[in-house]
Amino acid sequence: MLRPGGRVGITDIVADDALTAAQRAERGSYAGCIAGALSFSEFRSGLEAVGLEDVSLTVSHQVVDGMYSVIVKANRPVNGTTVAPASGTAVDAVEGAARSSCCGGACCG
Repeated sequence: MLRPGGRVGITDIVADDALTAAQRAERGSYAGCIAGALSFSEFRSGLEAVGLEDVSLTVSHQVVDGMYSVIVKANRPVNGTTVAPASGTAVDAVEGAARSSCCGGACCG
């Protein structure tokens, strides 16, 4: 995704680590298009699993109880290589949530 030494910054909705999948889905109807929101630790683990470093998840505001809009930043090491994670890792969770949480609206295109 990034050239060596590159940076990425995105925004997303992230859930408290303590929320269960059912609690995330329940709160998703209040925040829209986030039924598959990852927890802070899942989000961080997924980015680190593919070799990104200096991952930061900065809360910009609370969307609903236990779920937050965050600014996500990460760097790819200058001498970094792309990592192909094993099946069943946090990366699978990130990719699965991205596929299952899309509401089909223009915001997800």
